[in-house]
Amino acid sequence: MLLTKREREIFDLLVKDHTTKQIASKLSISEKTVRNHISNVIGKLGVESRIQAVLELIRLKEIEL
Repeated sequence: MLLTKREREIFDLLVKDHTTKQIASKLSISEKTVRNHISNVIGKLGVESRIQAVLELIRLKEIEL
């Protein structure tokens, strides 16, 4: 499994069109923490953006639309 539980929660919400602010509120964490998790996943995948990360995670069957 590539993603941690928290990273998966964040990306599941991202693909449901939640903003960073909405994700932070829903998970009771700061917006900076959300951004850090997203950055960590981008780094793990070797991609350059959130959307590339989402597409790669879907391709790898780590998350679903």
